[in-house]
Amino acid sequence: MNPLLLDFPSEFCTDRLLIRMPKPGDGKAVFQAITASLEELKPVMPFAHHEQTEQDVEISIRKSHLDFLKREDLRLLVFHKESGDFIASSGLHRINWAIPKFEIGYWIDTRFSGNGYMTEAVQGITAFAFEELKARRVEIRCDPQNVKSRAIPERLGFVPEGILRNDLLSVDGKELRDTCVFAKVK
Repeated sequence: MNPLLLDFPSEFCTDRLLIRMPKPGDGKAVFQAITASLEELKPVMPFAHHEQTEQDVEISIRKSHLDFLKREDLRLLVFHKESGDFIASSGLHRINWAIPKFEIGYWIDTRFSGNGYMTEAVQGITAFAFEELKARRVEIRCDPQNVKSRAIPERLGFVPEGILRNDLLSVDGKELRDTCVFAKVK
């Protein structure tokens, strides 16, 4: 089936969070989160190494909105349900609709870390993938040295499938890095 014909919600909630597709106008909040979290993002996120303006982030948000509608990549933004504050960016990436399988990626605004929001969001996104998208496989990949990121799949019962050695270049391009692979399957 052509993924464009798949109907599924563009937003859903967990206990404390509203998780939804990016919309035009979200760039300002995402830009502010990136700016506030830049030092924490630089060691693990390539985009944090490129100077971005608010306009650049808004363009990225609008492209993500289109990719969501085209079912090519399902970026999801995470907001606090009561306050409306932007908390994190996540999503279902590297999609293979034939299986279907997805990879969850994520980063959090440092001002909100340590409250369990990212774990709650990933748990909700995993449930969304299995229930709404009929996923057969959901993966999380991370650098073994990224302790906070690695703790999330471990906490949520994802099965560690292995470590891909010398799999990626570090975000600064100066050394080879390993990748941990975690998965849940149905």
